[in-house]
Amino acid sequence: MGKNSADKVRDWELDRLCMVEGQLKGRGISDERVLQAMGKVPRHNFLPQDCQESAYSDGPLPIGEGQTVSQPYMVGIMTQCLELKGEEKVLEIGTGSGYQSAVLMELARELYTIERIPSLAERAKNVLLDLSYDRFHAKVADGTKGWPEEAPFDGIIVTAGAPVIPETLIDQLSEGGRMVIPVGSRFSQRLYKSIKKAGKIIQEEDTMCVFVPLIGEYGWDKE
Repeated sequence: MGKNSADKVRDWELDRLCMVEGQLKGRGISDERVLQAMGKVPRHNFLPQDCQESAYSDGPLPIGEGQTVSQPYMVGIMTQCLELKGEEKVLEIGTGSGYQSAVLMELARELYTIERIPSLAERAKNVLLDLSYDRFHAKVADGTKGWPEEAPFDGIIVTAGAPVIPETLIDQLSEGGRMVIPVGSRFSQRLYKSIKKAGKIIQEEDTMCVFVPLIGEYGWDKE
């Protein structure tokens, strides 16, 4: 039994290495801190039992309640867009499984994360704490409104597709801060990076992507 357990740990480590080398480095993700973080965080722990064997595969995976954990490459590119150095205060919209939250805690000083579905929020919180990720503040709320009482944020990451970039979130971005968000239809989006400079927003377009819809007052209506 002990031998099998050790073998399984080595398998997860190998899976992470292959993910980093093939899915991340192989597609142009070059931020060494992001690569190290994603090589460390045990993605399989954030997934339902029946999905864990596919944890490091090249695609999104279901986590319940009609939600998904993003493809590793998408987690990597979105995190890289934030250009985190280690002292930032970051807002995450859509806690989901908690995997992206853990990656962010490897890279930033402090994380605030919002999830609208209570059962997902509770499970993510428990997994994060079990893995000793405790530098976060979490709440169940409409993420499109952000967390105004804790603003401004040096980085904002939105892990669901929005019809437009919510002004509420732009307003909560610090000077020099960066926000990354998928924008488009319910079924197809493009990743946007917004940078606040001298009070103005500079937008850069990135890759096409597909996320679950961002539900809320400044997002999509719930069907």
